[in-house]
Amino acid sequence: MTTDNALPLELGGMPVHRRLTDALPALVTTVVERLMQEVPPYRTSPGEQLHGEVLDLVHQTIRTFVSVLRAGREPEADDLVALRRSATLRAEAGLPADAVTSVHHVGAQACLDFVARDADPSDLHDVFALYRIVLAYMRHTCAAVAAGYADAYRVLSAEEHDLRRSLLSALLDSTPVDPVVGRIGMRLPSHYQVVSLALGAHPDESDAGVDTDVAARRKLRRLRAVLDVCRQGPVLSMLTVDGGLVLIPRDGSGGSGAWLDALVDNWMRAAGADVVAATVLTEPDGVPAAVRLAHELRHVAVTAVRPPGVYRLDDLLLEYQFSRPTPAREQLAQLLAPVAERPDLLGTLRAYLDGGLNRRRTATAMGVHPNTVDYRLRRLAVLTGLDATRPEHLLIARAALTARDATTSCAPGRGDR
Repeated sequence: MTTDNALPLELGGMPVHRRLTDALPALVTTVVERLMQEVPPYRTSPGEQLHGEVLDLVHQTIRTFVSVLRAGREPEADDLVALRRSATLRAEAGLPADAVTSVHHVGAQACLDFVARDADPSDLHDVFALYRIVLAYMRHTCAAVAAGYADAYRVLSAEEHDLRRSLLSALLDSTPVDPVVGRIGMRLPSHYQVVSLALGAHPDESDAGVDTDVAARRKLRRLRAVLDVCRQGPVLSMLTVDGGLVLIPRDGSGGSGAWLDALVDNWMRAAGADVVAATVLTEPDGVPAAVRLAHELRHVAVTAVRPPGVYRLDDLLLEYQFSRPTPAREQLAQLLAPVAERPDLLGTLRAYLDGGLNRRRTATAMGVHPNTVDYRLRRLAVLTGLDATRPEHLLIARAALTARDATTSCAPGRGDR
């Protein structure tokens, strides 16, 4: 045993590094066996892998630990570079990061168990010193493994991102997708849930004390993080801070669609912002047409000032039809021209129609007295000839409002409140 902090450390009257060097083959075997018993990914590893690269990794790990003990220092840069590169290779081979980190933990534990069994009370000082060295060693090696995995994932993530973009472009352009699918190593689903979404602003984007660009990018990163863990499979997306396009793989055309409503709710929580999403289910060959329809539905939902959530064609049948570019649409929009500069009247009409023709509900939504709602509806009837309180005028009033939204260039309807 040493009597001060000088190295090498001794337990049982023999330097620790020498005891470990002499027992290296047996220690490597012990560690590999423990990995197979305690770490699930190694239980199903092929024998060639276990007795090849895994055994080499364990051997390298213990030798690095022994060299640290022999020199009485923390791992050197060259040691850590080798461990980092090894971790990168393991990541590229698909081995989970916790499985690689376990090699270092199990290896260190096996070494400690081996040398500590011959220690006696007089070795207590060196036992404490040994544990301090182990903790320092683990701190450096685990950081190297994490860095190695980060290196690999940056490359793999960039490659996968490019391949997904290629697949999305092929689907949108109706070009052959088989070559791209083969490179990604995935199976093309039978259907895609096409989602066109409008992403609202996070509260931080309107905070004068916050960099709005940073807030918007953080919002988008959080949304993308949720998309990346979608259980349906690899998601294809093209997003900006204002929204964009998402294609979710689906293996069937049935179902209630409640899963998508829940998913969009999750997107809103993650982004901290409202999401108005329009969706169409299609087979891969129908993606271009489905994307056009989804974008149109999303535009209708936004211009009609629909609340956040998911909208399908069934939800917007009249609004979609009335918003199509026809001579009738232009004439319908002109019905509201006399009140184009009266957002109070237009907003009241919209709230009245959206509120189930209930004047009290409309008054609450507008923040006014019910009598004010009555007055505004009467005034609108005088100026336009459309009396929203008369059943025969309701459909044409809705059609005129939808047509006006479709022909107004600046965020129609949102200023009518």
